Amino acid sequence: MQNSRRLFGTNGIRGIPGKDLTIDFVSSMGLSIGNFFNSGNILIGHDTRSSSLPLTKALSAGIMESGVNVTNAGLVPTPALQLLVKTQDYCGGVAITASHNPPEYNGIKVINGDGIEISREDERNLENIYFSGENRRADWNNIGVSKIEQRGIDIYKNSILENINSDEVKSRKFKIVLDPGNGAQSIFAPYIFEQLGCEVIVINGHPDGNFSGRGGEPTPTSLLELSKTVVEYGADLGVGYDGDGDRSIFCDDKGNVFWGDKSGTLICNHILNKHGIFPIITTLATSQIIDDIASKHNAEVIRTKVGSIDVSHEMKAHDSYFGFEENGGCFYSPHLTARDGAMTTALMLETLSKHDESLSTLISDLPVYYQSKTKFQCTVSKRNSVIDIIKQNTNKKFDDSDGLKIWQDEKSWVLIRPSGTEPIIRLFGESNTKEQLDSVMSFYSDKITSEII
Repeated sequence: MQNSRRLFGTNGIRGIPGKDLTIDFVSSMGLSIGNFFNSGNILIGHDTRSSSLPLTKALSAGIMESGVNVTNAGLVPTPALQLLVKTQDYCGGVAITASHNPPEYNGIKVINGDGIEISREDERNLENIYFSGENRRADWNNIGVSKIEQRGIDIYKNSILENINSDEVKSRKFKIVLDPGNGAQSIFAPYIFEQLGCEVIVINGHPDGNFSGRGGEPTPTSLLELSKTVVEYGADLGVGYDGDGDRSIFCDDKGNVFWGDKSGTLICNHILNKHGIFPIITTLATSQIIDDIASKHNAEVIRTKVGSIDVSHEMKAHDSYFGFEENGGCFYSPHLTARDGAMTTALMLETLSKHDESLSTLISDLPVYYQSKTKFQCTVSKRNSVIDIIKQNTNKKFDDSDGLKIWQDEKSWVLIRPSGTEPIIRLFGESNTKEQLDSVMSFYSDKITSEII
């Protein structure tokens, strides 16, 4: 019988160490993860958070108690860990990270042997193992052993360089500004792009578990320093990464910071030209810009629930080259069918190397849509009822497969959904006119607020 209690959210297990993620819980989860994989060698890595190292040790202890071996990759971007799992002799992996969440949070991402986070079904299977309390424990002479993985940066760097036209990018001698946000890309991304012949300027580039520079989440608001630095140095582009380095938000040469809808569509157009037609995988929250561009190539756009896991597994099912999310996550399967901020940056440089125009010009040539995002504090117990009431009172076309997406007309929609990682309700909106966007965002913001109170 399947347990009704849930541990996994949109992207792994998340909580506050010492409160939700106690040492006992993390060790017990490690034991369950060891039982889930059952044998082999599990690779563990972590981001820069202050709690990441002790949680890594607790998780490792639990895994070894099951009789499964552990190898520690240390501080590493999540996609680098995933690539090592995919290409080296590991049965699975675990990333200790809470991605973009505030520094007091941490989390556990479980990765399958193909480098992709485990499926929603396997999340349930792992939860059932944990809640059953019937984990196998190894006897004293069969406890798993612990090793160190030191090849991470070279294998990761080489895969990125091999999956673009490195010589063409090098010939352009791009000037770029990197803002790792004190996260895991701090010690990886600058090295990779120097190898691509770029002049690299770094801000917020020292590892810091408190994300003291601008916080762990790259947004147009938090990347103001990046914008100023790009303009000051006359750079070709800037890029900000999240805490574990799997997402990237770009800034053009004029200092304009834009969401992943535009960067993902621009790169996707390049990859369609590079590889030919393939199904494009994205989420319900992503802009219609991609539909307009895909139609010019006669390519199909397949939309999933919000969540990188859903995009990865849908890409695998449809043998897709590329997928992306509006939050800056891009997935390029020749490298890794999972999102990767550094790979995305390399693909953006390759895209620019094919054009004489600047990034700002290429972005301005995309179809024009206006987007808005906001969020509302709401207890986990009340979120679904708030959304249900709004659904019951709408006479518009809607999709409730992941939260509630409501179409105002053919070119205007909102998506209301509970966060899978925080006690909030997120509201996304888009329209082809600014006036309509402002109107629908105001209307549904008032609706959500009145139901929360």
